[in-house]
Amino acid sequence: MNKPLAGAFLAALLLGAGAAPVTAAESAGNASTVPAAAAAPAVDSPTAVPGAAEAAPKAKAVTFAGTVALSNCSGSVVRSPDAAPTDPALVLSNGHCLESGFPGPGEVVVDQPSSRTFTLLNASGSGIGTVKASKVAYGTMTDTDLSLYELTSTYQQIEDGYGIRALELETAHPTAGTAITVASGYWKRTYSCDIDGFLHQLKEGRWTWKDSVRYTPECQTIGGTSGSPVIDDATGKVVAVNNTGNESGQECTDNNPCEVDENGEVTVREGINYAQQTYTMVPCIGAGSKIDLDREGCALPKP
Repeated sequence: MNKPLAGAFLAALLLGAGAAPVTAAESAGNASTVPAAAAAPAVDSPTAVPGAAEAAPKAKAVTFAGTVALSNCSGSVVRSPDAAPTDPALVLSNGHCLESGFPGPGEVVVDQPSSRTFTLLNASGSGIGTVKASKVAYGTMTDTDLSLYELTSTYQQIEDGYGIRALELETAHPTAGTAITVASGYWKRTYSCDIDGFLHQLKEGRWTWKDSVRYTPECQTIGGTSGSPVIDDATGKVVAVNNTGNESGQECTDNNPCEVDENGEVTVREGINYAQQTYTMVPCIGAGSKIDLDREGCALPKP
């Protein structure tokens, strides 16, 4: 896993080791900050040709608006396309970021009381307030690695109080080659790359995940980025949640996931990082933004 961090002391050690967060500066274009190694080279705009169709408009820059910082991980305020303004808001993160610890294989957490707090960020990455959970609506590390917290605030209350709109969850399977941004609320840092492909299985220690997203090498995520939303640059929608990477080239061990194909062949890609798709969550979110695992089309693991 992109390991959850154990508080401020470990964060300070990471900072001292050169993993200092890069804070996004709010600019006229509202562009997000990207690590230098991942920045795309500038290209000239195409010359207009009389009579030719105009070039498609540029995608809106991804910012930190709607992301949150947990005590040990990253996350985001998310909504389904059908969410009502009066619904209690949901925070998305990883199952391995739950305050109760890593769920075991086959374990599913539903409707567990929680008073966890989250620091809400604005577009430039500044903390602008605190939102609070009422419960863990859902959490697991089986087939996927995600958690959903239900907040005490509604979407409308968050927008009225802080000017922040929740990030919308994409409803369809993403495609390889899609330009994405991983936005870490913990580090106030973004990582830009493409979706390199999808995996039959991703195995790490005791856990197995299905149809995971593999990033191209530019997304060198680190501890504390766990739970970050993976945002489609073109649509601004959340397509996955960042969760792990192979740190030292070991095979299928903790912090060293391996890829397993349909024939059981194992591939290890040292330094490559991964995420879990989120479109599968949408059919499980019912009226009132409540998690309903019995809804038609919901395929998330059940307790």
